[in-house]
Amino acid sequence: MRNRQLHAAVAAFAEEAAWQLASDTADGAEVPFEVVEVGGRRRDASLYCYKPLTAAFIEERRGILGRLPTYLPAVHALVAAGGTDAYLVARGDARVPSDPRARAEEALRHLLARVFEDSTDFVLRPERLAAAYEELEAAVMDGRAQTEVVAALVGLAIGSEEVLLGDGLSLVRGDLAGDVPPEAVRERADGRVPVVVRLTWEAAPGDEAPLRHAQVRLRRLVTALRLYDACGIGMTTTAWTRTGGGAWAPFALSAGLPGRGVCAVPPAQEDELRAFLSLVARRTPRSGELAWALRRFELATERPRPSEALTDVLLALRALLEPEGPQSGRLAGRVAALCAVPEARAQVTERIAHVADLERAVVAGVAPEDQALEPLVEELTGWLRALIRDVLCGHLDSDLRSLADRLLHEEEDVRQRTIV
Repeated sequence: MRNRQLHAAVAAFAEEAAWQLASDTADGAEVPFEVVEVGGRRRDASLYCYKPLTAAFIEERRGILGRLPTYLPAVHALVAAGGTDAYLVARGDARVPSDPRARAEEALRHLLARVFEDSTDFVLRPERLAAAYEELEAAVMDGRAQTEVVAALVGLAIGSEEVLLGDGLSLVRGDLAGDVPPEAVRERADGRVPVVVRLTWEAAPGDEAPLRHAQVRLRRLVTALRLYDACGIGMTTTAWTRTGGGAWAPFALSAGLPGRGVCAVPPAQEDELRAFLSLVARRTPRSGELAWALRRFELATERPRPSEALTDVLLALRALLEPEGPQSGRLAGRVAALCAVPEARAQVTERIAHVADLERAVVAGVAPEDQALEPLVEELTGWLRALIRDVLCGHLDSDLRSLADRLLHEEEDVRQRTIV
């Protein structure tokens, strides 16, 4: 076994599919048969036997199997692995779909047919599953080397043993992580066992350098988690990697702030987390004002002192809401228009203007101590986080400045009518 995540996803689906197919036959569903000639002739009479058409039976129940909870994780694992076209060709499929998901679904159908070939009771036998999986893995990983990276997250707790995030990413409880470096799951000073993020992929010749690929993926995950929850989820400065099941080797990650609390994700909240991380990954721009502001948000959350984070947060907000420049003085009112209820906008505007004025005091070296600045900078960071989240999730238009000005204009119209 070279791809543990793929094996786990496929095995879980095969087990659940076996239960479903056996249940269907117990309820009266009949497996079709064909009559085939076997052996030689005996006294001029041919010998025949009945061969169960399990592949056709499985195909008829494609819709039912597709609704099983383990189906989508198995499909996503196959899409991430790639190489399903080679497997379909090896299995004699004349029409290989062009869509990766469609190929993955066809591959799962072929795998089930292989596991239960000539079977009518649909009992899952480990040796048959192992043989069918070996065929699948040999095809999809031909010429590839599996690379695995693990790192410890700070400020996150999960209720399940593992949370699959898709595309080779998963979160695993440190006390149940299995074959990982002991340093990655060492108990922290607060007595908590960390959550381990595991990243696996199959690298083909000429692919991006493994460490660079891992650093980018892990950084994007931490950024998305910080957008998901305000507790300040971080990652340790050391990660470990191995290729092809070899020895673990450490490598450095950029330093991040320790968590200021704990974001607890119970099993009932896992789908919400998965959906949010997937949405952020799909909608995060690579250029433009929002991408630039998101990068400043990342930098702000990694600063060790609030006074150092203040400028990053203000620059991000100005990129989104104050293209005229800080001399216009419009930032505070626009942030308040988008983030505060109407009756609190005046107070919030005043507070944001006060925080913005503190930047000059920080530059001059006469700002209040970091302890006094911390709640103000955290509040400002929270507004930035909320705006970026809402744009990425589609709740707000990306043209935040125009939206804020329209709200302010409507509020002024209401005020003028009230005066009249």
